[in-house]
Amino acid sequence: MSYRLLWEDQFNQDGAPNPEIWTIETGGHGFGNGEQQFYTNQEKNLFIKDGILNIVGHKEKYENCEYTSAKLTTEGKKYIQNGRVEVVAKIPSGAGTWPAVWFLGKQFRTISWPSCGEIDLMEHVGNNPNVVHFSLHSKTNYFHIKNQPTKVVKQENIVNQFHEFAMDWNQDQITFYLDGKEEETFIKPTDASEEQWPFNQEFYLILNLALGGSWGGPIDDSMFPVTFQIKSVKIYERSDQIG
Repeated sequence: MSYRLLWEDQFNQDGAPNPEIWTIETGGHGFGNGEQQFYTNQEKNLFIKDGILNIVGHKEKYENCEYTSAKLTTEGKKYIQNGRVEVVAKIPSGAGTWPAVWFLGKQFRTISWPSCGEIDLMEHVGNNPNVVHFSLHSKTNYFHIKNQPTKVVKQENIVNQFHEFAMDWNQDQITFYLDGKEEETFIKPTDASEEQWPFNQEFYLILNLALGGSWGGPIDDSMFPVTFQIKSVKIYERSDQIG
């Protein structure tokens, strides 16, 4: 299978993220996980410098929260259905950090989570520093009931270095890669319903650094400021989709 670049962001211009691609989401309601950060649009929480997107967590009082961070989404601007995704990112170290590169189905606003589907290209929690997770979530399989398809990859140098997280995606399977090495392929079950396999639709990309919460765990206040860095995002379409 061959691919053609559909869109990319190399973060070449210092300042704010490209508004034609990204929307800065704000809020501090815990996001169903008891997270402790308030996502802001402050420059100190989110900025591009020297070809790197920086998402920075701070220990500071902001509205109802004791911490601030940032979250970017391509919702309403850029979507992908099938194809290939490559993201080069540097995961921070520090207890309580919860950086992620992930996707939600376009129908999130109408049918909600987990029915819309979720694809986790990379999740990491600082309280388990040498591990990354690749996961899928659906109405019938998601983390609150602990039956989501997940691949846990152990790697000693996963934090504080840039790594490439990638996936190949078609209507029947999703394959995840770390630094070019295939880690796992999740295959659509035979006769799976849309509730079980909601991945044959458009999804949008999310980049964020959560802090604390049910999975992030206790926060080490001595680590702040703490930064999740992204060097590039590349989205490809499959050759059999090109008209």
